[in-house]
Amino acid sequence: MHAAQKPKSKLKFVTVDKESNMSTLWRREEFLRICSKEDLTKKAQDIEVTIPVKKSQEARCNLDPGFLFVNHFWSRRPDGVAINEALQILYILESKRSTDRDGGFLQVKDAEAYEQHKSIISALKAAALEWEFERLTLWWVTADRWLRATSKLSSKSLIYKKEKKSSSSPIM
Repeated sequence: MHAAQKPKSKLKFVTVDKESNMSTLWRREEFLRICSKEDLTKKAQDIEVTIPVKKSQEARCNLDPGFLFVNHFWSRRPDGVAINEALQILYILESKRSTDRDGGFLQVKDAEAYEQHKSIISALKAAALEWEFERLTLWWVTADRWLRATSKLSSKSLIYKKEKKSSSSPIM
């Protein structure tokens, strides 16, 4: 639990002030150290081709399916990204705001968040075997609160959320 407090395990919030698509993220040096854009593109295409195409995109898919799948991956926008280069862990952050807690609604929202980032995490795992990739869902966070929280966020907050969901080892 105290791993995040060690000097060598520094967590850096990369997209604190705005969402960035995957293409924009992979222009940054710290992401290029994870894996090349070319390697990630190959793995992403293998993953994206398994995801059903929306009716509105069928015509485009028929014209150039490879381009559609690659473009779809690089256009994905996680709500946030945090990276710990020392421990080689990248977190895909999803913020969900919900006031309806009845009848499994939170499970539905968590499943939606999982689906949103499944291809990103799967492609990253396939392209960068030595790194770990995790999705963290932050509940009931407005954009304004997100900005304030990430500027003051202690590692205990992330560890608490992860441990509450499972009794696994610390995430940082």
